[in-house]
Amino acid sequence: MDWGILEFLEWPIIASLVIAGIHAYLGLHVVERGVIFVDLSLAQIASLGATLAILIPAFGGDPHGPAVYWISLVFTFIGALLFSMIRSRHARIPQEAIIGIAYAVAAATSILAMSKATGETEHLKEMLVGNILSVSWGELAKTAGLFALVGLFHFVLRKKFLLISLDEPEAERRGLSIRLWDFLFYGSFGLVVTLAVPIAGVLLVFSYLIVPAVSAMLFSQKLGVRLAIGWAMGAITSAIGVYLSYLWDLPTGATIVTTLGAGLVILAGVRVLARRLA
Repeated sequence: MDWGILEFLEWPIIASLVIAGIHAYLGLHVVERGVIFVDLSLAQIASLGATLAILIPAFGGDPHGPAVYWISLVFTFIGALLFSMIRSRHARIPQEAIIGIAYAVAAATSILAMSKATGETEHLKEMLVGNILSVSWGELAKTAGLFALVGLFHFVLRKKFLLISLDEPEAERRGLSIRLWDFLFYGSFGLVVTLAVPIAGVLLVFSYLIVPAVSAMLFSQKLGVRLAIGWAMGAITSAIGVYLSYLWDLPTGATIVTTLGAGLVILAGVRVLARRLA
């Protein structure tokens, strides 16, 4: 083992662990709610906001400027408000359909906007693939700090969030405002996405959200156990993916996604084998 390689990969590995940690928890909510593609949709809406901000001359066209981040966040909150307003157990149109439409429209609008800013086409690519190998200590510290605040927010309000995700009829019976709590959930979720996508990219963030959560659900119904399994699975496969991407000179995000998928297949095989031996 070349310790020089590990030193070079130190911050990318830590970044992947930080992102995997918060997404392992949020993913459990998303899977239980049946809104699998909300992460992709919110990420694309955030990308649209950032793209439009680049096109505004007053902001200087800097893809990494503070105005781009804040406008991206505002668009994310608008998406969170939309998704919270359309949720209903008796709706004729499934919420997932609206989420998919929002994703497609935001993606198409981003492409149209970028076509008018040919000098900034690399920004769209960065939003898709991220730059996890070049993440800095300062960027990672800011992201981890804000993730910790979101985690604290969810910990304090965990009972209401979990009740709505796991038993919506009971939440309504207790008089909870489903739309208000949905907005709080999607808004905090959108904040996480807005911070994670520039580092890891849309595809990897989506994989962090879904794959560890599904892996954990194979083995337990208890939230604490699921969180432990999901985070451990995400952490181990992420570290392996980052190392393999460097060793074989492969795109980092795609390599981590592949190792996450391979990890899910292995865990599913272990689950089947355990059931047959039981």
